Amino acid sequence: MKIQRLYSFVRKAVDDYHMIEDGDKIAVGISGGKDSLTLLYALHGLMRFYPQKFQIHAVTVDLGFQNLDLSRIGSLCEELSIPYTIVKTDIAQIVFKERKENSPCSLCTKMRKGALNQAIKDAGCNKVAYAHHKDDVVETMMMSLIYEGRFHTFSPVTHLDRTDLKVIRPLIYVNEADVICFVNKYELPVVKSPCPVDGYTKREYIKNLLKKINADAPGVKNRMFTAICNGNMKGWGDNFGGIK
Repeated sequence: MKIQRLYSFVRKAVDDYHMIEDGDKIAVGISGGKDSLTLLYALHGLMRFYPQKFQIHAVTVDLGFQNLDLSRIGSLCEELSIPYTIVKTDIAQIVFKERKENSPCSLCTKMRKGALNQAIKDAGCNKVAYAHHKDDVVETMMMSLIYEGRFHTFSPVTHLDRTDLKVIRPLIYVNEADVICFVNKYELPVVKSPCPVDGYTKREYIKNLLKKINADAPGVKNRMFTAICNGNMKGWGDNFGGIK
């Protein structure tokens, strides 16, 4: 995927759901993975021509795993003149060694978001951009349907009452396959997750299930995404200018 096409998808999402306002200072959560680096690149480009002026600040929560090298990401941020904050934590030690969680993802996510939100507030940001793409939207809906018995997924824009931050998701119109192509084409410095349960989660199971369903019924993921946009789900659809 060429960078102009990425800008087009992100611009449409930002406009459809009113994600960015003049004067915003937006933190971009950087895990080191392909999605967050693509989002960083996209928002950096959007800054140059979007009519509402805004700033971005990259933030990584270092969970404390050994051999995590973020130097190339730091170099990328320096090259793009983006401020970059690394938050050092002992989350991995607490979750895997002290608590020895059998299902560590929930506690890890809660602690990571707490550390991220505090760093965002300390940096003076009023919004945070998450790198959820179209596949994430559909996978989250399927997880909710299968494991919770409800038709639900996250919204393009979410207000966090406790921290008074807004979460925006500018990649919601971008397919994961396009993210992979973009990262490879532009040689972004992806850092492999050192988490021992990476690739062995419920989300990974749902991802593989959807691949099989989509192979049997091509286009089903796009139809599911359209159903989400048109399904009167909170935060989606007519009130926010979603896809018809």
